[in-house]
Amino acid sequence: MKLGLMSSILFDFSFEQVVDFMAEAGLASVEFASWPVGKAERRYAGVTHVDADGLDAAKADYINGYMKDKGVELAALCYAPNPLTPDPAQRDVYFEHIKKTIKAAGLLGVKNVDTFIGKDHSVSISDNMESFKKLWPDIIKFAEDEGVVVCFENCPMYFSMDEWPGGKNLASFPKIWREMFSIIDSKYFGMVYDPSHLVWQRMDYIKPIYEFKDKIRNVHLKDAKFLQDRFDDVGILATPLEYHLPKLPGLGDVDWGKFVSALTDVGFKYSAFIEVEDRAFEDSLQDRLDSILISRNYMNQFIL
Repeated sequence: MKLGLMSSILFDFSFEQVVDFMAEAGLASVEFASWPVGKAERRYAGVTHVDADGLDAAKADYINGYMKDKGVELAALCYAPNPLTPDPAQRDVYFEHIKKTIKAAGLLGVKNVDTFIGKDHSVSISDNMESFKKLWPDIIKFAEDEGVVVCFENCPMYFSMDEWPGGKNLASFPKIWREMFSIIDSKYFGMVYDPSHLVWQRMDYIKPIYEFKDKIRNVHLKDAKFLQDRFDDVGILATPLEYHLPKLPGLGDVDWGKFVSALTDVGFKYSAFIEVEDRAFEDSLQDRLDSILISRNYMNQFIL
């Protein structure tokens, strides 16, 4: 198991600056944000450390050579839009860049592309499953041809009123994962597992590791603090940020010793990426850099 970083929190760093910082910090692997160059659609999105649009063999050689010299592994590319949006034109844009990211991963020799399945938050889960059946099998076949595993994250993308009432990512709980993997039975279809999203949904975040051990290709190390007093005031129908806070590992409710223990039980030998979304560490660049080092120091108890 390798301790690494999801790069989006260093949105104002160049590719080289991210790699240099990681090498100095002793972080072994990276999940590089690979959004199209332009304005962010939401917090922690719109970051481009590897530009899939402009990647060619020469640029891929430069990226791989730079990382090899610094001793950091490029383990995943990440582009996480909402490809099941009800807007057909926007859906095409998202899927086209997912394909570009898969092609870029293949060119770089990267095994994983992390993304969202997406969701039309205004219609039922069953309607969204029909869209999944229609649209996603061809994407996974495309990835298979490139030798790349497409991994969905289990974030519900339900935090604010524009995502109410259903959230914008279908793949948010085990029953759905089970159904999706039965529809697309491919070793090129996997998941990136983030325990924090099950914490605030009040679900068991250890048990799925054992059931989905063959599908978990990497994990996100992000914590969550469930605020029972606020929950008692607003209830389960409130938007989730009214009753929980994303936190650095060790500052929330995840038992990281038990979590890593379960990963070792199932023989997980991929990357665990620190993912920072803790607003308490966003006032300055130094705060963000410190947040990565604090997370590294805490997780070094379990992952070297």
